[in-house]
Amino acid sequence: MTASLGIALRGDLLDFVAQPDLADVASAAVRFRPDQWLLIDADGRIAGAQTEDPPAGWTRIDHRGRLILPGFIDTHVHSPQLDVIASYGTELLDWLNTYTFPAERRYADPAVAEQGAAMFLDALLSHGTTSAMVFATVHKVSAEALFAAAEQRGMRLITGKVLMDRHAPDGLRDDVVQAEADCKALIARWHGRGRLAYAVTVRFAPTSTPEQLAMAGALCRADASLYMQTHVAENRDEVAWVAELFPDARSYLDVYAREGLLHPRAVLAHGIWLDDADRAALREAGAQIAFCPSSNLFLGSGLFDWAAQRAARVPVSIATDVGGGTSLCQLRSLADAYKVQALAQRRMTAWDGLHAVTRGAAQALQLGDEIGHLGVGAVADVCVWDWAHGPVATQRQSVARELHEKVFAWMTLSDERSLVSAYVAGEQRYARS
Repeated sequence: MTASLGIALRGDLLDFVAQPDLADVASAAVRFRPDQWLLIDADGRIAGAQTEDPPAGWTRIDHRGRLILPGFIDTHVHSPQLDVIASYGTELLDWLNTYTFPAERRYADPAVAEQGAAMFLDALLSHGTTSAMVFATVHKVSAEALFAAAEQRGMRLITGKVLMDRHAPDGLRDDVVQAEADCKALIARWHGRGRLAYAVTVRFAPTSTPEQLAMAGALCRADASLYMQTHVAENRDEVAWVAELFPDARSYLDVYAREGLLHPRAVLAHGIWLDDADRAALREAGAQIAFCPSSNLFLGSGLFDWAAQRAARVPVSIATDVGGGTSLCQLRSLADAYKVQALAQRRMTAWDGLHAVTRGAAQALQLGDEIGHLGVGAVADVCVWDWAHGPVATQRQSVARELHEKVFAWMTLSDERSLVSAYVAGEQRYARS
């Protein structure tokens, strides 16, 4: 028997060739190829797209009338927090102490960490997310479990052991010496292995001593290929607390900048309460903000000013932040992002949002050649979606007039129930039953 050349997926192909201008519904950055075959070679890379049927040797999968996009990228999400998603009634700092920290303490158990990592990654895939930058817990074993589970699934994953040596309960604190040793061991074993990468992971400034922040900065300076992830300026009470703990810093962001934690592979979640000087520092460092709209609304943290970030030329991606957010589905994040911008008297197009969870996120992570688009040579992390699920969305699609109207309606009315299948490096890793 002759080996298959690869698989060919037929459907409406949608991705981006550049960044759309804000509020431009007719953007030339959009690449829409209706009713074409997407060719994925036997090595799991995109070989091209064409209107004519593929020749013999290709395994054809006909999804005509469905939408095919790059897999979504989630640039800020907490793997152990599925147990506390949709928890009632607190703002950020109380929420951490009441719900999050008790849930994370369980991940000291290797069996819990292994089971949790598998469930979390399968949940990502079932929501259309094929790549992610993930917070584990303070326990080394939790990062080990995530790396191992992602490797089994062929996923592009960035994660790291959380650094947290103060202002946290027993069972969730480390110390500078052991934390540094754990990070170095994890980097040596996992960083750059297959599609895996290590992120120096500072929980947030209040839970790390100045000595631990300095250690984290030294790790980043020692290896420019490492990522860094943390939180910044999410909540007003948090910002005030940081000002008390670090009185010499100009701002919350400056706490990180002074330790060398701002660089082109740094991803800082939230960034609601930043000023112009902060945005200038982000731009000069090449760091990005992960906008978490569902979380910001649910916890009452504030309204992110996306236009100010764009004006300052700071990259912005969109993330779920589960469990502060309310879903792993990036479509739900995008619907909430639209609402946040509308409250600020601005409008986010479907192109703004979808670019920020595909090509834009990939480029901000310096992975634009690998993921986030359907161009030749990209790794085939691809998802197939129904244009509509249920009678309301079906009726809306039937009267939509032009492409942006159709895609915006799909983005706003769809969720994970519209996902048909998800491919990681050309292997089907999720199929709707």
